[in-house]
Amino acid sequence: MATDNSGEPTPPVRVLVIDDEAQIRRFLRISLASQGYEVLEAANAEEGLELAATRAPELIVLDLGLPGRDGSAVLEEIRSWSAVPVIILSVRADENEKVRTLDAGANDYVTKPFGLQEFLARVRKLLRGRAPEEHDGGRHDDGYLMIDLPQRRVAVRGTAIRLTRKEFGVLKMLFLHRDRVVTQTHLLREIWGPTHAQDTHYLRIIVARLRQKLGDDPTEPRYILTEPGVGYRLSTEAPALGTTQ
Repeated sequence: MATDNSGEPTPPVRVLVIDDEAQIRRFLRISLASQGYEVLEAANAEEGLELAATRAPELIVLDLGLPGRDGSAVLEEIRSWSAVPVIILSVRADENEKVRTLDAGANDYVTKPFGLQEFLARVRKLLRGRAPEEHDGGRHDDGYLMIDLPQRRVAVRGTAIRLTRKEFGVLKMLFLHRDRVVTQTHLLREIWGPTHAQDTHYLRIIVARLRQKLGDDPTEPRYILTEPGVGYRLSTEAPALGTTQ
């Protein structure tokens, strides 16, 4: 197992394979596991979306030709709350199909049958930039709000603020998917556990406390935005609080 800078072991990268063909899943499971990846498997759209929401894979391999619900619909739903890299697997070699799928949010498109070494190279390429911590240090500082995930530090106008474990967990999840909507269900499952997926009042309380500590006006928030009936989004695109537009 790999180790981080402190010498502590790091968990294997988690890859979710969503494909209705058992032989393809077995082939990918063996191939990816041989490279040190942890592999999750789903044979249909519903199971795949459930694992994507509850197990936080760092890469998804998605077949377009799923039974019942097409892979394009699965990609659309995943993109509504997650920026996780997605590699499409498909027997459809039509160029227009590839363009439509990539425009819809896929990161790569592999046509079946495919060569294993090329596929693994594509996986490695996508995973090199998979997490904000790897390409920007997991850090945000706009002069008003500073978030430093590796150090677990948050500061407002240079003054550190203390967050509870749940408050930091929600802020971290929003930061990892910043400028994208994170569903209430996803936040609740990841931070409170799958048995609390419907306890939205927990989340409302934590978000209210976070806004108060960040100085974010709940009637006109700048950072933690509410998507009614869906979830929340951490905005890093708008001017920082206290600045002029």
